Amino acid sequence: MRNTLSGSVLAGLLAVAAFCVAAPAHAYAAGPFDAPSSLPYQAPRFDIIKDADYQPGFEEGMRQQLAEITVIADNKVAPSFENTILAMERSGRMLERVNNAFFGVVQANTNPALDKVQTVVAPKLAAHNDAIFLNAKLFARVKALYDNRAGLKLDAEALQVLTLYYRQFVHAGANLAPAQMARLKQINKQDASLETGFQQKLVAAAKAGGLVLDSKAQLAGLSEAEIANAAQAAKARGLSGKWVIPLQNTTQQPLLTSLTDRGVREKLFASSWMRAEKGDANDTRAIISQLASLRAEKAKLLGYPNYAAYVLYDQMAQTPQAVENFIAQLVPATRVKAAEEAKLIQAAIDKQGAHFELKPWDWQLYAEKVRKERYDLDEEALKPYFELHKVLQDGVFYAAGRLYGITFKQRKDIPVYHPDVMVFEVFDHDGSSLGLMYFDYFKRDNKSGGAWMSNFVGQSKLLGTKPVIYNVANFTKPAPGQPALITFDDVGTMFHEFGHALHGLFANQTYPLVSGTNVARDFVEFPSQFNEHWSLYPDVLKHYAVNIKTGATIPQSLVDKIRSSQTWGQGYALGELLAASQLDMQWHTLPPGSPKQDVDVFEAKALKNTGTDFANVPTRYRSSYFLHIWANGYASGYYAYQWTVMLDDDAYAWFTAHGGLTRANGQRFRDLILSRGHTTDYGPMFRAFYGKDPDIGPMLEHRGLTLPK
Repeated sequence: MRNTLSGSVLAGLLAVAAFCVAAPAHAYAAGPFDAPSSLPYQAPRFDIIKDADYQPGFEEGMRQQLAEITVIADNKVAPSFENTILAMERSGRMLERVNNAFFGVVQANTNPALDKVQTVVAPKLAAHNDAIFLNAKLFARVKALYDNRAGLKLDAEALQVLTLYYRQFVHAGANLAPAQMARLKQINKQDASLETGFQQKLVAAAKAGGLVLDSKAQLAGLSEAEIANAAQAAKARGLSGKWVIPLQNTTQQPLLTSLTDRGVREKLFASSWMRAEKGDANDTRAIISQLASLRAEKAKLLGYPNYAAYVLYDQMAQTPQAVENFIAQLVPATRVKAAEEAKLIQAAIDKQGAHFELKPWDWQLYAEKVRKERYDLDEEALKPYFELHKVLQDGVFYAAGRLYGITFKQRKDIPVYHPDVMVFEVFDHDGSSLGLMYFDYFKRDNKSGGAWMSNFVGQSKLLGTKPVIYNVANFTKPAPGQPALITFDDVGTMFHEFGHALHGLFANQTYPLVSGTNVARDFVEFPSQFNEHWSLYPDVLKHYAVNIKTGATIPQSLVDKIRSSQTWGQGYALGELLAASQLDMQWHTLPPGSPKQDVDVFEAKALKNTGTDFANVPTRYRSSYFLHIWANGYASGYYAYQWTVMLDDDAYAWFTAHGGLTRANGQRFRDLILSRGHTTDYGPMFRAFYGKDPDIGPMLEHRGLTLPK
């Protein structure tokens, strides 16, 4: 599963822009964030931004916005939409510039200096957020407008913005008594500090947890390119004569599909499983138990039975019970499918004469053998057809062009934060400019795990800004001089993250608050997962899947094997995701006042009680390295990936029934989904496109799952 949308602690804070006000004298030296960038689309000036610029930039940005907010709150003129809501929408422009650049870089290319900045500013940003949303005079103005909304004669988008602001203030605690409000501020600051600490420990734990091997023979089963990558990873760490397999952020590791030495597989799995549970400086469990307790306390302060209920108030699912019911519908079919897969895998193990019992570190290797035998599909044979740059331009870009009429031009004059980053300008079907796209695909030890999308600049007609968007992933970087061959799963990641990018590129809102991907967690993954479908669409696949050695287009026989193999492994794939989703929900439905939990005991009990302790199918993330929910804004929201699979499979079923990949269908999806942001509620928005409420039928069918009778 892809990790999407950067985990900025300002997520959900005021969408911001400049509001002019006389500022008092202060000891701030001019920096690169003082004014909008002079680059096209106001892209960040990474050519002049230095690590030392961020912290003073944050401090000054917060100072400016609080001064702007004070002017709004203290205004003696009766509140109006213009002098209150629009003024808030225009506030904090400098802070947004610093925030967007910093969190883009700190997740993708951090260093000790940036880690220190994050540690210092995280609690300050939380306090800053509270200073706005817990400002009694400001809330009084917003409430006055909301109470009189029927008489304001606002258009639909403006009314939505007013409603959302009012709900955000209430949700943030604006109605609390002073003592409760003071405690809430303490909780928010502590939570922000703990989240930052978790993220930093996890990056360090993943780096330290990489498996170091002494002999090339231990890498048996890997390609020469993969072996070269392992040697390069060791060299980068100063481990001459050794090989290193770096950890990805998931439990299962990609190379477990190929490593033939069972002892090495077990060590690699254990390195992943225990990365953040070694009782050392990188152990995250104490932070987790603190975060869970704090979040439960926060929910109680704000009148909710648990933190999940607090979070889900503005989601499409709305309640924890709706989430539990949704997951429960999928568990029986998943359990049956995973058990069927395990029997076939055990038979493959027995067939080769090994006679050992299937364990999680064996699953990927032998599942691949079963797939090869049943479908005659070899992932290594596929790789020559998937060269990263061709997939991007002749696959991802091509599909977007066919659906939406957009085109791309590489820009090498835009400064970037790392040499691996590529930049493209995006143009609409009529030739007008849409925005900029950055692509940062290769894994680095100083990059957070997973893949994600976010904005350096958001779209807003009010502010006159167009989107500047980035996609980040963690693909294996080829050795020097070698082509960037990727797996078909990586191909899916590229299409997925670009689906998020399309959601941002097609944003067409006046107000930043409701622009683009500023939508609920259980809706934001819908466009991205929907876009994955085009990676296997015949016209698209044959356009980009060209053998790098022979120049031959992928043969239909191989395409048929890919398609027929798509339902293989779905029991495992869905099982690990449902387990992670339930871990998230169980942590965040802890009642207020619960004692601090023993993380490992709680985890085992949570999986058993929800029926997601599937045999030999470990959770995709253990609690101790579950970045999404402890530091990336997905607390009580990891279910959203599967909820939005339901939505995306429904949408693709609609496309299939109406002619597939056509400009007319693409335009309809753009008009009714991709360009709408959060200008309307999600249920009506989806029904307007699909024609009815979502259902799990297409999801089960697409994955070859059937409910047991």
